[in-house]
Amino acid sequence: MMGIALDAGYALLALATAPWWMRKARGGWSERFGNIAPVPRADRPRLLIHAVSVGEVNLTRPLVARMAREADIVLSTTTDTGIARARALYESSDAAPGTGSAPGSGPACRVVRFPLDSSRSVKRFLDAVRPDAVALAELELWPNFARACAARGIPLAVINGRLSERSFKGYRLGRAFIGRYFRGLTFAAVQDDAYAQRFMAMGVARERCHVAGTMKWDAADTRLPVAGAAELARELGIDASRPLVVAGSTEPGEPALLHRSLPEGVQLLCAPRKPEWFDEAQRDLPGCVRRTMSRGGAAGSSVAPAPPSRFLLDTIGELRKAYALADIVVVGRSFGQLYGSDPMEPAALGKPIIIGPRSADFATTVAAMLEDQAIIQTDAANLPAVLRRLLDDPAARAAMGQRALECVRRHQGATERHAALLLPLLASRRSPRP
Repeated sequence: MMGIALDAGYALLALATAPWWMRKARGGWSERFGNIAPVPRADRPRLLIHAVSVGEVNLTRPLVARMAREADIVLSTTTDTGIARARALYESSDAAPGTGSAPGSGPACRVVRFPLDSSRSVKRFLDAVRPDAVALAELELWPNFARACAARGIPLAVINGRLSERSFKGYRLGRAFIGRYFRGLTFAAVQDDAYAQRFMAMGVARERCHVAGTMKWDAADTRLPVAGAAELARELGIDASRPLVVAGSTEPGEPALLHRSLPEGVQLLCAPRKPEWFDEAQRDLPGCVRRTMSRGGAAGSSVAPAPPSRFLLDTIGELRKAYALADIVVVGRSFGQLYGSDPMEPAALGKPIIIGPRSADFATTVAAMLEDQAIIQTDAANLPAVLRRLLDDPAARAAMGQRALECVRRHQGATERHAALLLPLLASRRSPRP
């Protein structure tokens, strides 16, 4: 009966929100309803890791590499950008299934799309994947999926768990309903003590709630040089003799803010977080060169800039290349109305980093970097002064970047702690599920 009630509620919600979600182009609708081909079994236990989008997919890389020694790994993701990123990492042409890898990505694994949380979609999905255990990255605890796993005796755990204060307020209002699914978790491995308190308040037993740190420190790639960075600079027309500020995962309004904040002659590359924000960012960056357009001229113009100083990265999967080129990195979604982006990737490249006042979604990471003087947090009013001070002081930039890299290395190790929690879930399931 609970499944029927949930399905009816989802149907009503879908109808009520149709004018909003129908405006967004989404692919894979058949897969979203659980229609995926059966995933062939290997002769060892299978772990399904669910990573909702690009950020979560990226953080799973070291865990996939570690767990693939012991288990058959299937990675599910929800968004179109998540699917694209996961396939680039794990299903590239030179990644031999089960043993090979995309360059620098770790072992290949199978990639599937996670279903909508209707009971029939979930049933079809689980029938096709047949996992022996499921690990949900950060949270993504859906009622019908949790019920179906419990009915099949599939252990369900949260890894790299986080529950922001903002999200916790909403979850707490629905605790009478959603709390049973938190109580049903085999364990929750969370990033810090604050998250642990919130998970336990939602119903996770104290003995099942583990502070394991964040695997994002481990996923941060410190290797240099970055393949493809020089080609990106050449194709965009970035001038290596002039300073370059790279703003990653920006929200609307931030490209315009950065354009106004930079001194004359400084180059700016912006990478909006969502594809639907690309066109607005182009309008906010006068004469910008878009990555997907010919180097023959500025975006929207038949006259080539001489030389270009504004660039728009309107592709997925190239942000690390852009960070590698930066003299300074500005973390997006932190100067507007949202709640921050992840500063770890540029930190791992030893870059000096600026972030705005809105960083609640990455509060633990930012706090650790602030403690190590590895990041500067400022507001929009003071951003021009902070940028100028760093641009005028190469030695300060180098020292700050080195502190950022050392901060990343000091906090690594969470992947092995997560593996130690997951392996016992698979130990009793050495024979494939029928």
